[in-house]
Amino acid sequence: MEIKKIIDISMELGDSTPEWPGDVPFNYELSVTKQQSGSVNIGKLQTSTHMGTHIDAPFHYDDQGLKTDELPLDVYLSKAQVLDVSGMEKISPSDFKPLEEGVTALLLKTVSWKDRGSFPDKWPVFDDSIAEWLEENGIRLLGVDVPSVDPETSKELPMHQAMNRHQRFILEGIVLDDVAEGVYRLAALPLKIKGGEGSPVRAVLYI
Repeated sequence: MEIKKIIDISMELGDSTPEWPGDVPFNYELSVTKQQSGSVNIGKLQTSTHMGTHIDAPFHYDDQGLKTDELPLDVYLSKAQVLDVSGMEKISPSDFKPLEEGVTALLLKTVSWKDRGSFPDKWPVFDDSIAEWLEENGIRLLGVDVPSVDPETSKELPMHQAMNRHQRFILEGIVLDDVAEGVYRLAALPLKIKGGEGSPVRAVLYI
């Protein structure tokens, strides 16, 4: 298949990338320089698994859930539809336009994370009825352009738990500000972290 265009929808990982409040900040540095080794530079990084653009494995919110190395990879290589739901404080299935045939990932464009160098104070609420709607419509992956499908202060995590009950998967922190509504191919593969509960991803759309 010829790829005509690639759109990077990933956040940059660097010192200015905000971590979830109280979580491990991102850090990358050279642990060995070419001058020191005589041949190569070698880097060292420290990060939360939920930094920037990332997936949540069900084990993140369910002790019996799938771990990162157990996730079905075809979920993250899919036909995806971007829907613009910007300007809404609460988002539910009634706000969605009809999906095109063959779509298995839904990416919601809220445009509510204006400054990616700061953790947002708030973002739209995703009604947990979305999870059932996704299952009914054959959508396996939900992507959002905010840090989480639940509010920062939530402990019950109603949307995460609803997604788990309906065996749907979660992609968070994507960047859709300049992406038009439509259908694309999506690649957002997690790292194969044994026993993991999440992973940063390099998410791209392509046509």
